[in-house]
Amino acid sequence: MACRGSCCCGPVNEDNARFIMLLLLIILYLLCGAAVFSALEHPKEKQAKEKWAQRFELFSQKYNLNKSDLEKFLRHYEEANMAGIRVDTLRPRWDFTGAFYFVGTVVSTIGFGMTTPATVGGKIFLIFYGLIGCAATILFFNLFLERIITVLAFVLKSCHEVQRRRKGVLPHDSRQDSSNARLNREDSLAGWKPSVYCVMLILCVAAIIISCCASAMYSSIEGWGYLDSLYFCFVAFSTIGFGDMVSSQRASYENQTVYRVGNFFFILMGVCCIYSLFNVISIVIKQVLNWLLKKLEIPCRHCPGRSLRPRRNAVMPGHVRTRVRNISIDTDAVNDSETDGRRMSGEMISMRDFLAANKVNLAIMQKQLSETANGHPRPCGSTNRHNGFSGGVGALGIMNNRLAETSVDR
Repeated sequence: MACRGSCCCGPVNEDNARFIMLLLLIILYLLCGAAVFSALEHPKEKQAKEKWAQRFELFSQKYNLNKSDLEKFLRHYEEANMAGIRVDTLRPRWDFTGAFYFVGTVVSTIGFGMTTPATVGGKIFLIFYGLIGCAATILFFNLFLERIITVLAFVLKSCHEVQRRRKGVLPHDSRQDSSNARLNREDSLAGWKPSVYCVMLILCVAAIIISCCASAMYSSIEGWGYLDSLYFCFVAFSTIGFGDMVSSQRASYENQTVYRVGNFFFILMGVCCIYSLFNVISIVIKQVLNWLLKKLEIPCRHCPGRSLRPRRNAVMPGHVRTRVRNISIDTDAVNDSETDGRRMSGEMISMRDFLAANKVNLAIMQKQLSETANGHPRPCGSTNRHNGFSGGVGALGIMNNRLAETSVDR
């Protein structure tokens, strides 16, 4: 294997170290979460079991029932419960509207679990239906993220331009402005890049507003508490989908059509917004990992005397103010350095390139934030920008860039 520079490890070991550190942090995060939830929920579980045992004993004694027969009857009810049969009257599960609600939870990967196919044909069809539907929905979420970033970048650039005009850095618009003056104004803003933290804050505020409005609707129509409604919104919008609380399940509502349309709108917008927020948060997590790697300075066992340090273009939280005011980097060098010497002709997309940093590449995202804000196309420094594969953000952008490189090599 050819060495990169003076070190035979290069970015490969850096990415391995980042991957291992992220894995260890996730395991630690899971252990901490398990400890907290066990402390909070386990006493309630024990109390519920004791209460049910008392009720079962009293009921069997009161009506002189055999315990084994009663347990058998309860098992039959559990089977009926899984088929959607409840004590209270609920909406039909498998009429057209109920089936439409079900396929919506499938393709969005929410999967509440209150409705599941019971027939063999339904289970087989679900496998192929979900395979295509989930892939198409993930593509839709990525395209939605691309348009959200485009709008946010345009708005942030406009606000930045107005702020600079107020400070007198840029001339005010006037009808007598010459073309040279406009070009100078565009050049002065060409190097500006919106901050990832601003995008994350805006998406967070949008998610909170959508969740609060949806919770107000659910608490008034479903009769849930407001905190329970907020809990449902997060579980549904993040596609966790426990299924302990599910909206629009009664047989009838007041203003039923309006409520179901509003329910569909809030879930759609909430899922898209939370998905975009998760992608942007993953960028910040990657920055934290880079910062931790720099602090640890893991030694390279193949190159004595050298430490495993992040690449020169990596952005760490501690170096934000020493380099630029907003977190922004030049990404052409990053993309070139990551592909030179590692891609053979006709090579498939590597899992590392596709899955790195939770399918979001900081360099690509920052470059696209800059381009969409400035309104200029991607520079044509290499031919792989013009072969029909370029464009997109997040996982879509990473895969398109890699497909472009592969097609050029061929």
